[in-house]
Amino acid sequence: MSPHAEAVVMGSGSSRSTSLRKVCADHCGGVNWLSLSPDGSYLLTCSEDWTARLWSTLEQQCCMIFQGHENYITSCHLENDAAYTCSADHSVRRWDLTTGGCTAVFKGHSSIVNKVLVTRGCLFSASYDRTARCWSVETGRQLQEFRGHRNCVLALAHFSSQDLLPEQVRDFLVTGSTDCTLKLWLVSDGCCYRTLRGHSGAILCLALDTANKALFSGSTDCTVRRWDLATGEQTKVFREHQGSIICLELVSQQLYSGSADRTVKCWLLDSGKCVRTYKSHKRTVSAIRYHSGILFTGSGDACARAFDTKSGVLRRVFRGHTFIINCIQIHNQLLYTVSHDGTLRVWDVRSVLEQDKETPRKNSQKGSLTRLCNNKVDCMWGSQAQRTERSSQAERELREQESIELV
Repeated sequence: MSPHAEAVVMGSGSSRSTSLRKVCADHCGGVNWLSLSPDGSYLLTCSEDWTARLWSTLEQQCCMIFQGHENYITSCHLENDAAYTCSADHSVRRWDLTTGGCTAVFKGHSSIVNKVLVTRGCLFSASYDRTARCWSVETGRQLQEFRGHRNCVLALAHFSSQDLLPEQVRDFLVTGSTDCTLKLWLVSDGCCYRTLRGHSGAILCLALDTANKALFSGSTDCTVRRWDLATGEQTKVFREHQGSIICLELVSQQLYSGSADRTVKCWLLDSGKCVRTYKSHKRTVSAIRYHSGILFTGSGDACARAFDTKSGVLRRVFRGHTFIINCIQIHNQLLYTVSHDGTLRVWDVRSVLEQDKETPRKNSQKGSLTRLCNNKVDCMWGSQAQRTERSSQAERELREQESIELV
């Protein structure tokens, strides 16, 4: 095994530890997204090579190839019974997990579809054509078109008013756009219920905290903002980042934000105070995931990292990718990372998690999973319109530093 496939252990007694379990290089182009099925049995990857692949988490092997899109696939979503992909060919497709066949093609968008979200029998899609759309998962029929943004729609979230006011049951779609606004839409009729203004840059990511009636948005204006879902009022601005906010993760009473300034910050939800900054990334923080007291990150420097969330200590650096890590997932003490280098890598993180359990804590964080509060959230970072073929690593890294600043 080459030195690049080793993981450096930080803040521990040993100097080096090999944790790379497997490299899956089946794709012929960059891997843009990674989705884990609700039951944890499968992973879904989508790629620049116009295909999506289904992987068994038990065997870490590709068990299905989904072919049919006529351009690169931007994002994907995996349920226990079906896979969903969206593409630069302006369409969304549904795939059968048993046969690998395409069972529905959702057409209607007039530009790149960059995000899909599936919940409550509906499929929501976001596009560069300035719209979001709602489709019936069962019939494939378009139910609503959400038109009103003046530029690309990059982020989606869904919640029910029942989460806020038990006596009312209405479903809402939240969209974030490069026109610097967020919009709340009534799913039932497609009407814009409220427009949230305050950001001065594109909205790249969202996080919902319906238990506290709050919505968080991250933007290229270097801020995270908190909004009251009931009134639409902006209630807090988190300003300490020096670069675009790429990703958000909500855990208990804390919010983690990953940024193009090469850091992750941890904020207290009640006060808005930044209580910790996680450094050591050499480029943009492109993905974050919290699990059992450990914050895992993916970066444009081609490395994944594991931080102790209480002490802030960098526990491990996972080296091996040769280009930006686009997405990460954790399941059964394994870390899955996908990159624009075209590979899916599987890392054993048992020693990191066990080391965290042995570390004494004064105020242990409740729960090991991100609180989604009965809502569905998805987001988009980076300009997926800026697609290139593989070239030298040096050229790609230079492009990545600029393209992450977006749209």
